[in-house]
Formats: sequence, structure tokens, C-alpha cells
Amino acid sequence: MGGLSPTHWLIVALIFVLLFGAKKLPEMARSLGQSARVFKSEIKGMQADDEARAQTSGQPPAEPQALPASQTSAPTSAQAQTHPEPQARPVEGSGGSDTAR
Repeated sequence: MGGLSPTHWLIVALIFVLLFGAKKLPEMARSLGQSARVFKSEIKGMQADDEARAQTSGQPPAEPQALPASQTSAPTSAQAQTHPEPQARPVEGSGGSDTAR
């Protein structure tokens, strides 16, 4: 009941061919494969950087930890300096009135 039969997969494939065209599908698949390879190599590079940093400091690599709720809601002073929040600007032509017409 929950699985797709071969007929369903054929209909899905036919819809993709109709929507994107037979020429565009191989290009899209190639692009998706390249993106996956780049992503995988970046993840390996990040892991290698973590291991190298751990070896130079003599400590094991740190495991990712969740921040306490008090640290996730308010930015620290360092974050506030590097990423200021945008200031609200008045909308032109509003006449300074906050009421809707």
C-alpha cells in the first residue's frame, strides 16, 4: 500500500520528461552529481581541518554541542558589533501615519 509500483515510477519519469525536456534532464543530473561531489569534498576538508587543529593543540576534536537557550536568543556584544541589525526606515509617501487607509 505505501510503496510505489513500477507503473507509478514510469508516470513520475514521464512527467519529469514533459516538464523539463529530454535535453535538460541529463544536464540537471550532471549538475546535481557535481554539487554532491563538491559538498562531500568540503565536508572531508572541514574534518581534516578539525583533526589538524586538534593535533596541534593536543586535544581531541570537539563534538558539536547545543547552546543553552539563554545564548541562542540574544546576540553577544561581539556578534552585535560584527553583525548589526538593520534599522527600520520610514516608508516614502506614508505621511508619517501608522494607520492604514
